Amino acid sequence: MLEILAPAGSYDSALAAINNGANAIYLGLSSSFSARQGADNFDADNFRSILFRAHLLGVKVYVALNTVIKDGAEASENFFKDVLFAWNEGADAIILQDPFLGKTIHESYPDIVLHMSTQAGVCTLEGAKFAKECGFSRVILARETPLAEIKKIAEFMETEVFIHGALCTCFSGQCYFSSFVGGNSGNRGRCKQPCRKRYAYDRNENTALNYALSLSDLGVGEDIEKLKQAGVVSFKIEGRMRRPEYVAAAVRYYRGLLDETGNTERNLSALKRTYNRGNYTKGLAFGQDKRFLSTAIQGHIGEKVGVVKVLNAQYFVDSRFIPQKGDAFKIIRDGGEIGGASFVKTQGKGFIIDSKIRLKNGDNVFITTDTEVNTRVLAHEKRAKLHLSLEFTEGQTAKAVCGNVCVESNELLQSAQNRPLSEEEIRACFIKTDGLPLEVVFDRIEVNGNIFIPKSMLNGFRRTVYERISDFIRTGERQILTVNPISAPILSGNNTKTAVISDDFADIVCDIAIYKPQDWTLDLPESFVNGNHQKYLYYPAFATSKDMERLEYWCEMKKIDGIYAENYGGMTFAKEHGVKLFAGTGFNLTNQFSVMTLLNDPNVAYYAVSKELNQKEGGELVSDKAFALASGNIKIMDLCYCPFGKTCNQCDKREIYGLTDENGRVFPVRRYLSADGNCRFEVYNCADLVGVGIQGAGKLLDVSVLANKSMAVEAKDSENKQKQIYKNCTSGHYKRGVL
Repeated sequence: MLEILAPAGSYDSALAAINNGANAIYLGLSSSFSARQGADNFDADNFRSILFRAHLLGVKVYVALNTVIKDGAEASENFFKDVLFAWNEGADAIILQDPFLGKTIHESYPDIVLHMSTQAGVCTLEGAKFAKECGFSRVILARETPLAEIKKIAEFMETEVFIHGALCTCFSGQCYFSSFVGGNSGNRGRCKQPCRKRYAYDRNENTALNYALSLSDLGVGEDIEKLKQAGVVSFKIEGRMRRPEYVAAAVRYYRGLLDETGNTERNLSALKRTYNRGNYTKGLAFGQDKRFLSTAIQGHIGEKVGVVKVLNAQYFVDSRFIPQKGDAFKIIRDGGEIGGASFVKTQGKGFIIDSKIRLKNGDNVFITTDTEVNTRVLAHEKRAKLHLSLEFTEGQTAKAVCGNVCVESNELLQSAQNRPLSEEEIRACFIKTDGLPLEVVFDRIEVNGNIFIPKSMLNGFRRTVYERISDFIRTGERQILTVNPISAPILSGNNTKTAVISDDFADIVCDIAIYKPQDWTLDLPESFVNGNHQKYLYYPAFATSKDMERLEYWCEMKKIDGIYAENYGGMTFAKEHGVKLFAGTGFNLTNQFSVMTLLNDPNVAYYAVSKELNQKEGGELVSDKAFALASGNIKIMDLCYCPFGKTCNQCDKREIYGLTDENGRVFPVRRYLSADGNCRFEVYNCADLVGVGIQGAGKLLDVSVLANKSMAVEAKDSENKQKQIYKNCTSGHYKRGVL
């Protein structure tokens, strides 16, 4: 069955989704393992309550525990406990980012249904194959996945695709911008969204600051039909940080499109008024469109309702829309936001607004809070019919039957001295559902004998009946899983090798050369092919079929030792093409469970620990196959789109650009050509990494955007020499770590 999957960042948002036609909701618990730590999330009581309500109304509940998990008590105790708690309480699936932890859970508790998070970056068939191998039944695809790849993956396994909501600038699960700029990890659910701030690219003599990294919201709209034809089964709406009215409007809009019901134009209008950044882009599944970037406006702009006319020192809006008290507006001039406005009164064929900003004739007026729309989309309440049979027999316990649930009272029913219990009193009592969304249908009410029961006892029995029914509906007949301690394995050994990521290895001495092409359409350079080093090809976080074909060709035609993979799909690719795997920093290895599960694969030659670990955390993951990023460039984002809006005829096509923030910090941006000839971009930290890495781990150096690559490699053992080479430098997270 096709599924509209809605965000539930709060209890009210969950209700909004359920009441407006969602088939499933996804939410986080009040622990530290949800990728949306800023959402309200759910404590135990609220979680049980929403599970019952959802299951009663035929709606599934998926729990997102989709952050990377560190070692110690966090992984071995709290994380696994949360997984079992969510499952035992009735969750329909658990969403995870780390496939290796997923494999550990699947092997220990095969009944638990696992969905692989979009944070895992599945965008190829290879990635989906690995997910299935680890025990996942569904993959939530990276938002960058092209439609052709979606179709291939959907033919292989159950597939979930985002259709609406905020888009991340960086490729899914590979963003370290918030981590290195602000000390808060997006991979840990604490993203500070530095991509929504203002920057300037040094391109075509441009120095103007704008929202250079900000993307419009995704809005697939009627193209949901193409995803449906591609075989997608779950259509996901982003927005656990957004308000209930947005959730309600989004669900209602896409429910109408899938079911071909309702007023599509009216539903879209309501959705725009609850949240609209950039008037929506169809997203990269359909190719980068003109609305993909939202450089002029970062936040919610709503929907245009009129134009300003300055009349008699008042701001009159020529409009057919009739506002009401509480409505709010945003003013757009020359494509940019200049300020807000509030409703004053209606007048003639329009209305008067007030603004602290001086407005001009021709300013566009967008409504951002429409109280009538908000009230309307939240007004609907979905209810379920509950068939109930009741039997009250003198001298016996009271009985209530609902399907497979049978409840008996604790006390025997006594004889009445005066007025006996009547059928009408029982009906009046049980028609009260204690706030539950029920329409009670009495299949049978049977009263045998003259019965006395205190009103308080009757009410108590009713509450017990509905509680038991709630518990059954919430968990069904699920077998409760017990917590079996999973001991963290102990790693040992040291690695003294040096591995270097570069597009050129002239004058570079290293043990392992990782070739990252500047132009994927060209052949491998002689400095790489003929060098005295192990030869590994860079397998990027995002890859298309053309990229895979190019890697296949190199693996077959050249003497290649293996691939350095930034995506889990590399696990499958390496096996299928008979080469070794170097699991890169993009694997985000942060705990011993994941490392040991990885090393159980005999095809794995090396691995790199996460860039977000401190010395102690990284040291616990060291073995004779371990590497740690030690010095050089720090890649913080992969951009799978053109940040210049595909203005190719105006482009100077430089290899390195500078992205300057409001504080004057410059982030290098590397442009390279993919195998299909399209430009892709990588953003690097404004300060380069200095140090010698983690004790016992091999040194991994990234010199992708350095001019003096060989000097940087030669200085790998001396922090002082490194500081002389790099203009700006940092010790990364090795001293303090990251939240």
